[in-house]
Amino acid sequence: MKRLILMLTLLTPALPLLAQPQRLTLDDCRDMAVRTNKALDQARTEIEMAGYDRKIALANYFPKISATGTYQYNNRDIALISDSQSAMLRGAGDLMQAQLDGAVSAMNQQISGALTQAMTGSMTQLMTAIQSNPLLALDYMTSPMWQTVLGMLQQADPSALVQLQAPDIAGPVNAIGADIDQALHPDMHNIWLGAVSVEQPLFAGGKIIYSNKMAALSEDLAKAGYDQEYAQVLVDVEQAYWQIVSIAGKKRLADAYVDLLQTLQNNVKASVATGVLTESDALQIKVKVNEAEMLRTKAANGLTLSKMLLCQRIGLPLESEIVLADEDQDIVPLPQCGPGKSLEDIWADRPETRRLELAAQIYDAKAKVTRGDGLPTVALTANYLISNPNAFNGIQNTWNGGMFCAGVVVNIPLFHGLENTNRYRKAKAEASLYRSQLENAKEMIELQVTRERKTYDEAMEKLSMAESNLESAEENLRAATVGFEAGVITTDTVLGAQTAWLSANIDCLDAGTELQIAAAALRQAEGDMNHENK
Repeated sequence: MKRLILMLTLLTPALPLLAQPQRLTLDDCRDMAVRTNKALDQARTEIEMAGYDRKIALANYFPKISATGTYQYNNRDIALISDSQSAMLRGAGDLMQAQLDGAVSAMNQQISGALTQAMTGSMTQLMTAIQSNPLLALDYMTSPMWQTVLGMLQQADPSALVQLQAPDIAGPVNAIGADIDQALHPDMHNIWLGAVSVEQPLFAGGKIIYSNKMAALSEDLAKAGYDQEYAQVLVDVEQAYWQIVSIAGKKRLADAYVDLLQTLQNNVKASVATGVLTESDALQIKVKVNEAEMLRTKAANGLTLSKMLLCQRIGLPLESEIVLADEDQDIVPLPQCGPGKSLEDIWADRPETRRLELAAQIYDAKAKVTRGDGLPTVALTANYLISNPNAFNGIQNTWNGGMFCAGVVVNIPLFHGLENTNRYRKAKAEASLYRSQLENAKEMIELQVTRERKTYDEAMEKLSMAESNLESAEENLRAATVGFEAGVITTDTVLGAQTAWLSANIDCLDAGTELQIAAAALRQAEGDMNHENK
C-alpha cells in the first residue's frame, strides 16, 4: 500500500506535463501536412512509378539475354524408313545368300557341261584315231593300262570334278542391316533442348529514343503534379492556421468584452441601488452580458472545430491538444511577400502550365514513336543451342556439344491499312490540343495573378483602415469609461463604445487573417509554393 502511494506521488507531478498541448509553428504545420497528406503521398508514388517507367525505357538500349530449357516426352518413336524397308534391311543377308547360292549353282552347271563336252570330244577323237590305225587299235586293245584308262573315262562324272561352294554371308549382312535399321529408328521418346539467346536492337525507327524521351517527360509531368498538389496543401494549411489565430483572438476579445460588461454591470447595480440609474439600465446591461457570453461560447466552439480541421490536415488525431505559436497574439502578423514576378517567370513556375507544356511535348514524342512503327527495324541476334538427341554426328542420344549461330533480323512494314498514319495524325492533334489549352491556361493565370494582387492590395488597405478604426475605438472607449465614472456619460453611450471597441478589434483580426490568406493565395498564383521554393 505504501509502495502504491509512493508511485502515485511520483507520477502525479508528471501527469500535467503529459497532458500539455503540443505547440506548433506554421512551418511545423506545413512539414507535418507534407509528410502525412494522402494526396501528396499518392503524388510521390506517381513520381516513383514514372521513374521506373524511365528506367524501363532505358533498358531498351541494352541487349536482351534469355535462356530457355525444354523437355518433351513422346509416347511414339519416329522412323526414317517404312516397315517394309526395315524388313528388307534386316533380311538383306538371307536375300543376298540366296542370290549368291543361285549364281554359284549356275556356274557349277556351266562348268560341268563344258567338261562333259570336252571329254566327249576327246574320247571321240581318240576312238577315231584308234579305228583308223589297226595296229595301234590292236596295241590299245591288248594293253591293260589303256583298258583301265578307258574304263575310268567311261565311268567319270564331269560334274563331280569341279564343285564351287558359295560363302556364308547371310549372318554378317543381316547384322549390318540390323545396325543400319536401328540407326534409322532413333530414340526420340525423351527430348531435351537448351538455348541461350541474345538480341541487340540496332535500329528501331527512332522508337527507343523517343520512348525514353516520353518516359523522362512523364517523370517531369508527375513532379509538376506533385508541385500542384503541394501548393494546394500549403494553402489549405495556412488558411486553417490563420483561421485558428483569428478565432483565438476573437475568443480573447469575447472574454475581455464579458469582463467589461460585468464590470459595467456591477457599477450599474451600485448606481441602481443609490437611485442614480433605473432597473431598465440594469436589464439592458444584463442582455448585453448574455449576448457576450453567447459570443464567447461560439468562439470557443469555433476554435475547437478549427483546431480539429487543422489536425486533420496535418495528420494528427482530431482530439489532439494543440497550441499555435501565433495563437496568443492580439494582432495577426504581417505576411512576408517577395517582389512581384514577371508573367514569364510565373508561367515557368506554375505547375499547371508546366504540366500542359510537358503533355504537349509527350504527344510530340508519341507521334514520332508512332511514325517509327512504319519504319524498318534491324536487330542483331545470337544463339547457342544444345540438345539431346542431337544430329551433329548422326542422331545420338548424348550431350555432344552445342551449336552457336548469329544473324541479323530486319523487319520492314509494308501495309497496315494506314493504321500508323492515322495514329501519327491523332498524336499530333493531341499535342496541338494541349498547346491550345496551354495558351488558354496562361491567359487564365494572368487573370488569376491580377485578381490575387488586387485582393492582396485591398486586404492591406483594409487592415490599415481597421487598425486606424481600432485606435479610434480604444480612445472612444477610454473616454466613455471615464465619462461614465464621472456621471456625465449614459449607459447607452458606454455600451456603444464597448460594442464599437469589440467590432473594431474583430475587424482588425479579420483584416489580418484575410491578408495572410490573400498572401498565401498570391504566392500560389505566382508559383512560389513549389517544394523546391520552400
